[in-house]
Amino acid sequence: MIEGYNSSYFKDSPKYRWFILATVSIGTFMSTLDSSIVSVALPTISGKLQANLSTLQWVVTAYLLTISSLLPVFGRLADLIGRKRVYSFGFIIFTLGSVLCGLATNIWFLIGMRVLQAIGASILMANSPAIITANFPPKERGKALGLTGTVVALGSLTGPALGGILVGLLNWRTIFYINLPIGIIGYIAALLILPLDTPLQSNETFDFIGAFLFTSGMLCLLFSLSNGQDWGWNSYPIRGGLILGLILLAAFFLAEIRVSSPMIDLSLFQIRPFLAGNITGFLSFVAMFANTMLMPFYLQHVLNFDPTQVGLIMTSFPLMLAISAPISGLISDIIGPRVLTTSGLIVFASGFLYLSSLTACSLTWQIVPGLLLIGLGCGLFQSPNNSSVMSSVPTIKLGIAGGINALLRNVGMVIGISYSVSLFENRQAILLEGITSPTAEQQANAFVGAYQIVMLTSMGIAIVAGLLSLNRKGYYQPEA
Repeated sequence: MIEGYNSSYFKDSPKYRWFILATVSIGTFMSTLDSSIVSVALPTISGKLQANLSTLQWVVTAYLLTISSLLPVFGRLADLIGRKRVYSFGFIIFTLGSVLCGLATNIWFLIGMRVLQAIGASILMANSPAIITANFPPKERGKALGLTGTVVALGSLTGPALGGILVGLLNWRTIFYINLPIGIIGYIAALLILPLDTPLQSNETFDFIGAFLFTSGMLCLLFSLSNGQDWGWNSYPIRGGLILGLILLAAFFLAEIRVSSPMIDLSLFQIRPFLAGNITGFLSFVAMFANTMLMPFYLQHVLNFDPTQVGLIMTSFPLMLAISAPISGLISDIIGPRVLTTSGLIVFASGFLYLSSLTACSLTWQIVPGLLLIGLGCGLFQSPNNSSVMSSVPTIKLGIAGGINALLRNVGMVIGISYSVSLFENRQAILLEGITSPTAEQQANAFVGAYQIVMLTSMGIAIVAGLLSLNRKGYYQPEA
């Protein structure tokens, strides 16, 4: 079978592991590119498919909910049947979903195919760090994961620009068709280059009940968190979804304690670097996405920048991330993760403190340093943190560990957006209380006042994460 084939040229090369990294980077770049490229085309899609904003948001929301709900499932499946087999299949699903998205003739078909696309993306995201960790020695893992961080940043940088060009020169469907050649190249590379791993414990079985409880619980919980502000936190669907989600997740954890082959091995959280790394990673994304959500509105609605200016200013964050992540990863291979992760989170927090000083009259040169600080802090933190998390678990658990790591990252995004919008709107309402017809100046000042509170709260979250990062107690390397 072709999946068992490995080119002797690649396998015998002393740089074989770097070919593996390049292959994994294709999947990482493709899934990151797709996340950022779609947002540019949403206004055009709305007009072409005659979809209102409340329906259109599901093009993004369905994608995010599906990925978040399935990450540990595909991580565990890869541990059982082999990462190469599962990862290669991820390219097929993602590419097929992309082509079908491009063929969509109505908004609901597009949303359905975005779900299919997200299934493929979750397969790729869950197993990328596991494949890298399994094939790189401890002294090079930080560097490899740092380069992966650069690929993520490049995908985020390329997406909006490429999306604007494709939509402007051709049509919105091309933003999905662009994944076809990338997906084909990635699939062929995965077949030829990735090592054919075999399950280490073939007697273990897949926990279908646990997978159902977890997926259902996460869907209910994240759906409610994503829509709570729009529908109202006291509305019956939101309250019901939160309660049902918590019940299903509680049932999941009870079930996992009793089964012999759990979907998520809860004993992993007894490993201090794994626990500390995942909690701090989660908190960092909560804080980061608070600004990611609000900054474009501040730039457009308060400072009256046009979309091109907004895109250029926002680019400063991933650009700094792309520069700092591989350097931080390389240094962490030498000195360990604790100093870099903690100092990165301190820099991260200082970026939010800086942004909290912005006003309704700030100039471009006054805004960019805050975004650069956040990008630098994120770059210093992410690569060593991911290396610490993935290096702390046994090889047989790498798939599920990568799935959990990616899951908490995505949940952090959802909660970051939800908390920031709720806090922002509540604070803005307080600042405008008693003003029946606010002037443009009053609205701008209220916006900035609410934004400053969110930034200070995010700074507090980053500081808490920094304190927790100190408690990872060394850098445990599992046996090969």
